[in-house]
Amino acid sequence: MGLLSLEFGVVPADVDETALPGETPPNYVLRLAESKARAAGGLFGADALIVSADTTVAIGDEILGKPFDAEDAACMLRRLRGRIHQVYTGIAVHHPADILLTDLAATHVPMRNYTDEEMWAYIASGDPLDKAGAYGIQHDGFHPVVGLQGCYANVVGLPLCHLTRLLRKTGVTPDVNMPEVCRISLGYPCLVYHSIL
Repeated sequence: MGLLSLEFGVVPADVDETALPGETPPNYVLRLAESKARAAGGLFGADALIVSADTTVAIGDEILGKPFDAEDAACMLRRLRGRIHQVYTGIAVHHPADILLTDLAATHVPMRNYTDEEMWAYIASGDPLDKAGAYGIQHDGFHPVVGLQGCYANVVGLPLCHLTRLLRKTGVTPDVNMPEVCRISLGYPCLVYHSIL
């Protein structure tokens, strides 16, 4: 958020993150982003602009959350190994005029065929235990991803071009060159920002 050069504060939004029966991953993250925006919006006055998001890793329609422990992380990483999966982020912006706008970022992520030894060394680092899908694409030692189709920032954390697009619809235009700022910050040459913005 700091890359947007806008003043902001962070407030936790206490919502139930249990997936509904038959809910697809895109619908899941959009529903949670909207629920978080509404929950946080109730904590502020009528002039507050609320931004919320939720991200998940999915294999088909199966949502992979954060692993419970090292063995659960290993199970997830084995399932992802050598396959393409999706990372979805739902973003919601709640405007003071009681307008709620949403957007969805979807990235197709091909994982390399890493060895069990690499996987266990990564798990021992503790890094995967607080990450959906049990991996961080930006981890210096593991490098689990071999290519990418879509927004890299979506997989790292927050798809800033998608957020910028939503903010513009509310009349808020960040005073930065978002693709350039994102590229410099993440060290990744983005090829999709034209189609997003």
